[in-house]
Amino acid sequence: MQLTGKTILVTGSTTGIGEAIARRAVAEGARVMLHGRDVERGTALVAELSPHVRFTQGDLADAAVPERLIADTLAAFGKLDAVVNNAAWVVRSDIHTTDAALFDKVIATNVRAPMLLIQAALPHLLKSKGCVLNIGSMNAYTGEGNLLAYSVSKGALMTLSRNLADALCYDGVRINHFNVGWVLTDNEYHYKLKDGLPADWPENVPEQFAPSGRLMKPEEIAAASVYWLSDDSRPFSGSVIDLEQYPFVGRNPTKRGE
Repeated sequence: MQLTGKTILVTGSTTGIGEAIARRAVAEGARVMLHGRDVERGTALVAELSPHVRFTQGDLADAAVPERLIADTLAAFGKLDAVVNNAAWVVRSDIHTTDAALFDKVIATNVRAPMLLIQAALPHLLKSKGCVLNIGSMNAYTGEGNLLAYSVSKGALMTLSRNLADALCYDGVRINHFNVGWVLTDNEYHYKLKDGLPADWPENVPEQFAPSGRLMKPEEIAAASVYWLSDDSRPFSGSVIDLEQYPFVGRNPTKRGE
């Protein structure tokens, strides 16, 4: 087990990629602080995964929440080895529909919160010679026109990762970053149903988006995360890892005619 003895905070870990990372970390021997806004779901996961996990609730758009999450993790486990900044607000908006309030909330949740979490965690990560894994998106490179605010936030998160990796490279704290492509999470499945796609849409994804014949799974992102959270990835820092099914340069493939 690659994460034995590690204590890891995973934000947005009551569903999707975050939940998969938390589950895999527990399977690899870690103790995990779960986080989300759904108390019922968090409580259910604690019951399932105890005694290796705890849960803390909070809306990361609130600037006071990141510091509390770190405090809750330390109170529960006594130390901190890694932070996975996974939580994000995925919201559709374009240049015509992105008002100031929406833009501010996206940036607060997707950029400010990870920065504040790292800031609050840093004294403890310095002690443990720990690491941060930021979960970004392939939308960081350009993004879709109907994901303006979200794409901007993911570009900023990628820069945050590289900036802090450089700033902390002599201090023993590693900062690495995933840009994740199209993953079949429960939320993604239901988003597409709301868009009017049929229930079997994952079985009919165009080949240009899924050369392997299917979308990626949350568990595959979680499997990749184990290496970057473990001591096996030392001394790498500032790495941006694109987890996608094809080389990606700038624009998403055209979606006209779908």
